[in-house]
Amino acid sequence: MATWAQLGFQDAASPIMEELIYFHDHALIILTLVTIVVFYALISLMFNSFTHRFLLEGQEIEAIWTVIPAIILIFLALPSLRLLYLMDEINDPHLTIKAIGHQWYWNYQYTDYQNLEFDSYMIPTQDLLPGQPRLLEVDNRLVTPTHSPIRVLVTSADVLHAWSIPSLGLKMDAVPGRLNQVTFYAPRSGIFYGQCSEICGANHSFMPIVLESVPISIFENWTTSLIE
Repeated sequence: MATWAQLGFQDAASPIMEELIYFHDHALIILTLVTIVVFYALISLMFNSFTHRFLLEGQEIEAIWTVIPAIILIFLALPSLRLLYLMDEINDPHLTIKAIGHQWYWNYQYTDYQNLEFDSYMIPTQDLLPGQPRLLEVDNRLVTPTHSPIRVLVTSADVLHAWSIPSLGLKMDAVPGRLNQVTFYAPRSGIFYGQCSEICGANHSFMPIVLESVPISIFENWTTSLIE
């Protein structure tokens, strides 16, 4: 969960989010170097007196400032494409969950279980227990097993929503009449918070997402208790 005055990302809770942070740092280093070089070139042009025609109009210098940006783009594009395909890869998910956005709450359906469905509303401030974060805690958490690839089918029943959990690297639009899918893998137990990331109306800020990742034995006991 994010902390007050935090400038960076939340701690990664999934392999995909770790890769996203690595790529962000990689791109930021390249961007910093490019910015320094460009500003140095601009300042140099303001105070120099170079008028050599082969420096200003030569084929060599034009080739250099064409080839170098192309090489920089390759160093950005290759890891970006690799990460894009990793995020889209779905290999035999152990569990499929359907997340349906409503104004202004989420409905979850465990499609692998019969009659396992519930709504998830934000807990009002006056009903919070000690230690529960304000505007983020819900009455029914989404529970998933650890060490298992999970597929989430995301859709909406009314307007555009977005199902997002930053620490897991998840963000998928919920579009009425359309099923989008996203996968994640949680290697450790924990409680992960997110919010609707699409401006969906007056109570947009009050439909949080809470995912609780637990060991498989606890997950099986939880599903059994709900079904019975």
